[in-house]
This record gives sequence, C-alpha cells and structure tokens, in this order.
Amino acid sequence: MRLRTPLALLGAALLVFVGPPLLSAGDGSETGTQIPGLRFMVPNTPGGGYDITARTMAKNAEDAGLTHNIEVFNLPGAGGTVGLTRLVGEHGNGKLAMSMGLGVVGAVHSNKSEKTLADTTPIARLTEEQDIVVVSKTSPYETIDELIAAWKKDPGKVTVGGGSSPGGPDHLAPMLMARAAKIPPKDVNYIPFDGGGELLASILGNKVGFGVSGVSEYLDQIKSGELRLLAVTGNERVPGLDAPTLREANLDADFTNWRGIVAPPGISDREREKLVTLVEELHESKEWQASLKKNGWTDGFMVGDDFSDFLKEQNERVDTVLKELGL
Repeated sequence: MRLRTPLALLGAALLVFVGPPLLSAGDGSETGTQIPGLRFMVPNTPGGGYDITARTMAKNAEDAGLTHNIEVFNLPGAGGTVGLTRLVGEHGNGKLAMSMGLGVVGAVHSNKSEKTLADTTPIARLTEEQDIVVVSKTSPYETIDELIAAWKKDPGKVTVGGGSSPGGPDHLAPMLMARAAKIPPKDVNYIPFDGGGELLASILGNKVGFGVSGVSEYLDQIKSGELRLLAVTGNERVPGLDAPTLREANLDADFTNWRGIVAPPGISDREREKLVTLVEELHESKEWQASLKKNGWTDGFMVGDDFSDFLKEQNERVDTVLKELGL
C-alpha cells in the first residue's frame, strides 16, 4: 500500500506535465490566438459588407483552429456610429472587436458623432474592395452609358441608393461619378440605407434608379441574374465579372473601399497583441486567402502604427472630399 501511493502521485504529475502540450497542438494556444469569449460587433444590418467580413473572419479563424466560438452580433444605426459609441463605451474590454471601414469614417462626419475612430484601439485593415454600380434585371438601363445619359438628363429623378451614410463609400463613389459626369453634387438624389443588405430590396424592386455597393455583397444576385452589373469603380476590372471600369465608360473617376477591425479603448498591451496576432495568423491562413478570392476582395492587410496613421489620413481625406463636393 505504501508503494502504490507515490506511484499514483508520480503518474498524476506526469499527466499534468504531458497533457497540456498534447492538448495544445493545433488549438492556437502556441501562437497566442485563443481568445475565449471573443465577440465581433457588426455596426450595420445583416447582409452588408461589414457583416460578411466579420462572419467570414469568424468562420475562417475557427476553421483554421486559431480560436473558437466567436460570437458575431449586429448593432445597426446611424451609419455605424451607434456601434462605434457602444465600442468606445466598452473601455478595457479585450474580448470585443468591431468590423468597420470607410463607411464609419464618413458616418462620423455626417452624423457629427461625439465618438470617433480616434477613440478606439486600431487592430488591422483587412481588405480593399471595389464598389459596383447595379440595377435590377427589369431596369430600363442596359449599360452604364445609358444610365449616365438618363442621370445627366434628370439627376433628381434617377435616384441612387447606397449602403452607407453621406461621407461613406457608397455615397462618395456616386458623388465622384456625378462630378465626372458634370452633374452638380447638390442635384444628386442620394438615398442612404444602413448597409447593403437593407439596400438590396430597393434595387430589386426598382425603388431606386441604381445602387452602389461593395462587390462581395451582391455576387450571388449578379450571378443569378437578379441584378445587372453596369460598372465597377476601381481602376481595373474585377476578374470573373463582365463589367467596365468607370474610366472605360469615359468617367474620370475611380474609387476603392476598405474594411478592417478596431477594439475598445483602454485594453492592455497584451490584449491588443493577442488580437493583432489573431488577425496576422488569420491573414496567413489558407482559409482566409480562399475567402479573399471568393469574395473579390483585394488583400489590404495593415496593422500597428501603419493602420493608425492610415485611419488619420482617411479621416482627413473624407473631410476634404466632402468640402470639395460642397457637402
């Protein structure tokens, strides 16, 4: 009996020392990416670009074994500034991040939000994405040239819908198009929606003359023929899509959106490092690289001080463009 007790204790000790390395293989703990209870906030409605980005991130991170059980939830309102205010109010919460992009930068200006992205902890820019100009399959506009001709003839009648507040990407893109077409920005009848998901029904129902949104948001509807793609807003065509650029349509304009994530203010250096490490490992994963290709996203990865500086530059850019457009 006296011999069995020390042996049992030795066996238990070996299990303690041997167990954790065996359990950690492939679970993300060796790279510091495991964040139990991590939540991604989406500051607009389901189906929009921020929503697709956040849910893709969560699924890819889990499929790659980087972390598990990420909760994605939507908190729409005021172009993303309702979510931004909530994020800033979660001071010190290292288990929360928010999907965001140029639309939130613009909404801060248009809604005169007290909380800005300068109040957050920048984590990473993830993607760049062209906007697209789309109409329903029953629209009278077969080409971008036909749309522009009708728009120039009666700007107020040809309404444009976008999934962002004034100052956001889906607003800036058609405003730059209008300027290139010699349509006064004040004559543009822009109708904002809280995300591409909310906008879609109005395009399909011909409630707006045309819609502007991110390329990934409407790929399924374009491929099924429910939407007619007239143009893309970047300086190059999107592979796999049969649509000209704005410059090919004789409009001297191009525009590209971007998306990223930020965290609440006041998180610790260790918490910030874990979030950055998670997105760095995610960026390198085969799952995320496949999602970039599938969604037509351009890899725009950027972290650290570079992303912080980029956010400041984007804020200044939006302010300048709105002033130039008289808005």
